[in-house]
Amino acid sequence: MIETIRTSLKEAQSALEGLLSKESTLASIAAAAEILIKTFENQGRVFSCGNGGSMCDAMHFAEELTGRYRKNRKGYPAVAISDPGHLTCVANDFGYDQVFARYIESHGKKNDAMIAISTSGKSPNVLNAARTAKSLGMKVIGFTGKISSDLENFSDVCITTPAGQFADRIQELHIKILHILIELIERHFHPEDY
Repeated sequence: MIETIRTSLKEAQSALEGLLSKESTLASIAAAAEILIKTFENQGRVFSCGNGGSMCDAMHFAEELTGRYRKNRKGYPAVAISDPGHLTCVANDFGYDQVFARYIESHGKKNDAMIAISTSGKSPNVLNAARTAKSLGMKVIGFTGKISSDLENFSDVCITTPAGQFADRIQELHIKILHILIELIERHFHPEDY
C-alpha cells in the first residue's frame, strides 16, 4: 500500500515537473490571466463549464472568484454552468450536448469570457459551448490534456496539460492552474494583499 502511495505521488510530481518545464504552457497561462483581467476591467463575466471532475473544477474556480481565495476582497462576476434545473431541462429538451451552449446563448455577452474544461478536448457539450461563446464575440480559454484537440479550434488560448494515461493527473494540473489564474487576478486588482 505504501508503495502505491509513493508511486502515485511520484506520478503527480512528474506531471507537475513536466508543466514547469513547458514554457509555451506557462505563456498560455499568462495569456489566459490577461484575458480574465481584461474581462473584469470591461465589466464582463466569466463563465466556466466541464463534465464530472471538470465541472467540479469549474464550480471551484467560480466560487473562489465570487467568494474568497486568500484574503477578503470584492467578489468578481463568475458563474459555473451547473444549475441542475437548467442542465436537466436542456438535456431533456435539446440533448446533453447543448446544456452549456444554451446557457451561454442565454447569458453570454461580447465582453464576457468562458473557461471550457475538457480533459479529452473533445466533449461535445464543451465544444458546443465554446463555439457558441465565440459566435457571441466572447473570449474562450480552453483547458485540456490532449495536444491538438478539437477544443483548441474554438479557444483564444488553450492550456494543454498532458500528464499520465488517465484524466486524474490532468485534472490535478488544471486545478493548480485555475488557482494560479485566481492569484494573478488578485495580484492585478489587489497588489496590496501580496
